Amino acid sequence: MISLEKIIKQHRSPALVHFLEELEKGQEKYFSSKNHGDFDKWQGALQNLRALFPPEKVQSDFDISSDTVRIGNKNNLAKNKEADFIANLKKFMPWRKGPFEIAGVKIDTEWRSDWKWQRLEKQISDLSGRNVLDIGCGNGYHCWRMLGAGARSVLGVEPMLHFVMQFNVLKSYLPFDHIEVLPLRLEDLPPRLNVFDTVFSMGVLYHRRSPIDHLYELKELARPGGEVVLETLVIDGKEGETLVPKGRYAKMRNVWFIPSVLTLEGWLKRCGYKNIHLVDVTATSIEEQKVTEWMEFESLKQFLDPTDLSKTIEGYPAPKRAIFICGY
Repeated sequence: MISLEKIIKQHRSPALVHFLEELEKGQEKYFSSKNHGDFDKWQGALQNLRALFPPEKVQSDFDISSDTVRIGNKNNLAKNKEADFIANLKKFMPWRKGPFEIAGVKIDTEWRSDWKWQRLEKQISDLSGRNVLDIGCGNGYHCWRMLGAGARSVLGVEPMLHFVMQFNVLKSYLPFDHIEVLPLRLEDLPPRLNVFDTVFSMGVLYHRRSPIDHLYELKELARPGGEVVLETLVIDGKEGETLVPKGRYAKMRNVWFIPSVLTLEGWLKRCGYKNIHLVDVTATSIEEQKVTEWMEFESLKQFLDPTDLSKTIEGYPAPKRAIFICGY
């Protein structure tokens, strides 16, 4: 399900080219029921979707440059097929990043990921002609927006096969072969590639046990003179202040370090980044992250103190996110 030939042609790094070639050869290791018990369900649903809405109906009727990534329209489906189409899309639930619209079916995802994109799209370097890497990309919503912004090639890295399969739903309809989401962890990539023009890490840093190592890893993925876009949780506070949750944070187990903006800026300087720019700090609202019919589990509202939405259920400051853009 991975097709990397076009992306390989965009890169001159022997280490990356060899890695991608070997990954493509051995991809059955990842795309199989042995790797994930729901793989056959997802693969069957994908085949059903393509039968109900054949890819050839798309032609040029798509949009990857607007807030909603759209493929086709409601006229692509007969009315008596819409329910079947929705049922097969829902086999990929929960849909967390988006929004999407496929054959007129609107997928109201947990996150309004377009709001995050709006905060950074005019702040980053023009993506036209750039080779881009998106770490922890989920189902690839932002990858599509990066491609729509003119990127030469886009690679996403996402260890959850569930979200990689959601990406493949979109990819099976769209006529692009220079975008791919790899079912990998960051540490699976070859070290010190120094090859990507822009590297994105959004919503990852606070999940890392060693945030300093993560910042070094991002730097070593970007080419000299390239750009790193870092989006992560922060707290209000002075330089040197960092929240280390005793247990869970907003019901999440794997949150390790939430620095103040000044602390994070200090980390970036210590790791050798230059031209460090803080471009946004925004508190996450219950409108931006919410329960929907496409993501029926708990979401932000259930993670917050019901009597004080400025605090998490554990009593910590509610989620606030900062975006830094920097180079080296």
